[in-house]
Amino acid sequence: MYLLAIETSCDETAAAVLKDNFTVLSNIVLSQDEIHAPYGGVVPELASRQHLKSIDYIVQESLQSAGLALEQIELYAVTQGPGLIGSLLVGLSYAKGLAYYFKKPLIGVDHIQAHIEAAFLETRDILFPVLALVVSGGHTSLFFIKRKLCSELVGRTRDDAAGEALDKIAKFLDLGYPGGPVIEKVAERGNSQTFDFALPRMTDRSLDFSFSGLKTQALRLIRENKISKNGPLLNDFLASFESAVVWALLENLKQAMERYHPKSLILCGGVARNKRLRAEFARLAQEYSLNFYIPSPRLCTDNAAMVGALALRKRQKKGKISFGLEMDAYPRS
Repeated sequence: MYLLAIETSCDETAAAVLKDNFTVLSNIVLSQDEIHAPYGGVVPELASRQHLKSIDYIVQESLQSAGLALEQIELYAVTQGPGLIGSLLVGLSYAKGLAYYFKKPLIGVDHIQAHIEAAFLETRDILFPVLALVVSGGHTSLFFIKRKLCSELVGRTRDDAAGEALDKIAKFLDLGYPGGPVIEKVAERGNSQTFDFALPRMTDRSLDFSFSGLKTQALRLIRENKISKNGPLLNDFLASFESAVVWALLENLKQAMERYHPKSLILCGGVARNKRLRAEFARLAQEYSLNFYIPSPRLCTDNAAMVGALALRKRQKKGKISFGLEMDAYPRS
């Protein structure tokens, strides 16, 4: 059986074809970075318009790469949310149209849960229970997963997501978009001990995240030290800020580990491509003698293969499924 998955939650138009044994036959992603770069961030209306222009081409390319025709697809999957509502509706409407025309079932998928599934797509024998840290431009979340498709949200951001904080500082310094990869590249040449950042603490002992305070500290240091994109302190400042974001993430993860006693750790989401975060995450897991898993960079960013994998997992659990044409998009989790 072949499945076609579609992902349009933000500013990547993506489609993938998978076999029912979780083999990925194609995984096509079209980024909109060049379109949004002049604005320093994603413009929702431009994102949805570009999805409308691109989605048919991307779906056709995914089928061609897999060597299949639409008539051979027996199951469809699509991201329902969370994400930008206009972008989500483009993918959802397109998938509904295909499912209706070919009279095939359609499975709706949660975008954040799909990021976690990317780790299972590459490693089938992950030991449960699992703590999963999802870090992206729009989401920073901690999940405790007792078994497949049984997860509990135990921590989430109360304001800016980690990737959002990186993007905003890059925009303020006029470094370009997307900000995270730019900061990572510049920070490699800096000393992360140069500037001190106070890590956020939740007074209610929750495992929630907050990055607005780090962002405010960064803006204050920029002004006080007259840091600019061409100034001598830029490398050290960005290395220090990147390090602070990483440790804010891992301190919460460490607290969750001591509270939930997992057997495995997962790091996923677009920001999981960051080299410093990957290295420090691995070091923390090894310190606690835990198995750890990080998807390859191509599966960390938004893609449709992870959407298809989660849909297949849901199909295995539920058995017979409905057409799913009544499902709605949801912008927030």
